[in-house]
Amino acid sequence: MNLLGLRYFIAISDYRSFTKASEALYVSQPTLSRQIADLEEELGVQLFERKSREIVLTPIGELCYKEAKDIIDKC
Repeated sequence: MNLLGLRYFIAISDYRSFTKASEALYVSQPTLSRQIADLEEELGVQLFERKSREIVLTPIGELCYKEAKDIIDKC
């Protein structure tokens, strides 16, 4: 886990979209997808429910979001 991955996770959570987050962060969408896949694998949980055109945080994703915001704020 790294701070960049947490920043990407927070952005995707805030925008509720990989596309909008990638545009705001000036990174490619595959880069974001890979970072989130790595983060989910490392944590052993699914952070997002990926619906047709909507991204929703899972209950554990909501908890991780709050913790990630706290970590980034403290850094």
